[in-house]
Amino acid sequence: MPAYFADYAWLPHGFAADVRVDVDHAALHATTTQAARGEAERLGRYVVPGMPNLHSHAFQRAMAGLAERRGGNSEDSFWTWREVMYAFAGRVGPDDLRAIAAQLYVEMLKAGYTQVCEFHYLHHQPDGTPYADPAAMSLALVEAAREAGIGLTLLPTLYMTGGFDGRPLSERQRRFGHDVDGFLRLVERLRVLESPTLRVGIALHSLRAVPEEALRVVLEAVQQMDGRMPVHIHIAEQIGEVQDCLALRNAQPVEWLLDHAEVDRRWCLVHATHLTEAETRRLAATGAVAGLCPTTEANLGDGLFPLRAYLDAGGALGVGSDSHISVSPVEELRWLEYGQRLITRHRNVSASAAVPSSGETLLAHALAGGAQASGVTLGALEDGARADLLVLDDASPLLAGRDAAHVVDTWLFAGNANLVRDVMVAGEWVVREGRHHDETRIAARYRDVVERLARGG
Repeated sequence: MPAYFADYAWLPHGFAADVRVDVDHAALHATTTQAARGEAERLGRYVVPGMPNLHSHAFQRAMAGLAERRGGNSEDSFWTWREVMYAFAGRVGPDDLRAIAAQLYVEMLKAGYTQVCEFHYLHHQPDGTPYADPAAMSLALVEAAREAGIGLTLLPTLYMTGGFDGRPLSERQRRFGHDVDGFLRLVERLRVLESPTLRVGIALHSLRAVPEEALRVVLEAVQQMDGRMPVHIHIAEQIGEVQDCLALRNAQPVEWLLDHAEVDRRWCLVHATHLTEAETRRLAATGAVAGLCPTTEANLGDGLFPLRAYLDAGGALGVGSDSHISVSPVEELRWLEYGQRLITRHRNVSASAAVPSSGETLLAHALAGGAQASGVTLGALEDGARADLLVLDDASPLLAGRDAAHVVDTWLFAGNANLVRDVMVAGEWVVREGRHHDETRIAARYRDVVERLARGG
């Protein structure tokens, strides 16, 4: 059983000195104790748990930067961006998706993410016809995660209608669509593949894409399959979505969901940007996770989540990189706090009298909420958790003169250099000295695929 030693390790209560980490490769778990180094291999000065990424659309990594030009006579918004995304998605097949996702997952690992929740709706061929293997696109993501060495929570997504009014899917949306029976067959097919590094849950694309009766039937079926299965949903991301829900269902989206489904700790409500005060309190009380994606939400002009009110209500949250215009937990957490500073004109909005550090507050929430949304025991250096950890680069000038009380704040709020030096997932080193063990081959394949897609091939 390999034994490692950290001068300081982030335990559930914060940094502790002189921590020994024993990795059980049979169980893929770690055991931590505060003890003398002895014969243990020294990891470094500062060690933290691997970060869960609770929201990803992997194929969008390859279109990052392609939607930053203003359209002809239109006022750009989420809805105009969506048309660019649909056009790009229509060109991606299983081999393309595997290459794109593997590159993305390498980037995630190097940034400190060790588990990714893949909100996957790119199911069929562009005309909506299933592939010979209906699970081909899902399996491409599974293989990409294995190649890279990242943990994966795969969330096949139910997508049935084009709006709250029940309109059929548009031509560009057809490849996303399933009926309820086909969707449940896909979930069952994928569940047999589960392992310590692969968890299968479900995603409901949005209230506008899943009719009420389908939502009820799927949730009942999932409860019978596995009562602990993660359930994710996009919700209240855009004002237009909120207005349509009010007009056709006479309720705000989160309000409607809480009134019609048993939302609990299994759930992750992605974005949940536009909340009333009552919704904020009710969502926090459920124990569900608010899945926040600040860089994507900023890129799309979504708006700002009511962070302070949600934290005061005891809400759980985590972060995701979503459209991958940035792949960095540091940037997600930094801009989560900075957005609040801009709108309130105050500093250290996420901090409190109990935990005065903004960085430590955000890190603790992102680790716990991300692990909960992943449906995997991780995000903590504690007995029984999967052996995922990050070693920060204590040789970096950014950490010069910093003691344990200021390391997390410096990591999250100072400079742009990546301070993650080494990354372990499930007891295996996947990044050492800032390099992934297979990054050259994976990057070369990614370049070939993206260049071909750019040519329209």
